[in-house]
Amino acid sequence: MKLGVYTAILHDKPLREALETIGSLGLTGAEINAGGFLPTPHLPVDDLLSGAVSPQEYLATFDGTGVSIAGLNCNGNPLHPDPEVGPEDAEDLRKAIRVAGLLGVDRVVTMSGLPQAHPGGQWPAWHVNTWDSGYLDSLDYQWDEVAVPFWKEIDALAREHGVKVAIEMHPQNLVFNPPTLKRLVDKVGATNVGAEMDPSHLFWQGIDPVAAIEWLGPLVFHAAAKDTRINKNCEIYGVLDERFTRIPMSQNPTGLGGKHVVNKWPEDSAWDFVAVGRGHDVDFWARFLQALEKVDPDMWVNIEHEDVEFGALEGLQVAAESLESANSVGTAR
Repeated sequence: MKLGVYTAILHDKPLREALETIGSLGLTGAEINAGGFLPTPHLPVDDLLSGAVSPQEYLATFDGTGVSIAGLNCNGNPLHPDPEVGPEDAEDLRKAIRVAGLLGVDRVVTMSGLPQAHPGGQWPAWHVNTWDSGYLDSLDYQWDEVAVPFWKEIDALAREHGVKVAIEMHPQNLVFNPPTLKRLVDKVGATNVGAEMDPSHLFWQGIDPVAAIEWLGPLVFHAAAKDTRINKNCEIYGVLDERFTRIPMSQNPTGLGGKHVVNKWPEDSAWDFVAVGRGHDVDFWARFLQALEKVDPDMWVNIEHEDVEFGALEGLQVAAESLESANSVGTAR
């Protein structure tokens, strides 16, 4: 499989230096942020779209590094009812698709988004375990009146630009597991919308990522390598651990658009995102890569580093070594 890095963890470095770092790890791909929750220091989106920077000028930065573009990333909430968030994230996604077409990149990663519970609502509402019929009424509105029209537009735009949009199955989104991913594709009649297979969010939901790949098959367009460790505290707090707390604004919490910011993770957490290999062993990752290879041997698998116990470079090194070992095991089988 083709292995790379999602470069958000390297946003403190100029693009050329970030690419050289990736190359030094023996990896060959860079997934570049194109908007949404995070800034775009490695991609001049508006300059490329306006023609102020040509695709050739931008791509020249990659020359001699041994690293190529392994997709664009535009994770956000394009269905958010806050007028300072949803419309901007939606437009970022449209721009990312157009920029991908200009650069000859055929994968854009994003999230499905999550709208309000009902017309006029002001906050996204995530309905799971829908035992009350009212939740199903709300889901009908969220899917049929908000999500499906938007995603029909995005599917058509992606088709126009020769791009496939890979949705990360992420909690607090309409699409958070394989069945909801397939539901979106079926409701939209999509040809250019499928899944980004990030196992980290599936692990803590109790989903087997290998089984998910086999179930989704050709709907898997792209992949991330991020691990999850289930902690002993999960015996008490469960996976739906809601003990997050506010980060004082004086500490500059990560923004999520408008007035929204990231909260502080519980210190005695039920589960944590960890570097590849620290939650699941090399044998699992070998099976993961093999399952992806059966779908598409040219698929990119990009490390996403969110292990707070390691610095950026140390964490990438740990993840790269585990993933490369898994790739070698899979090749030998």
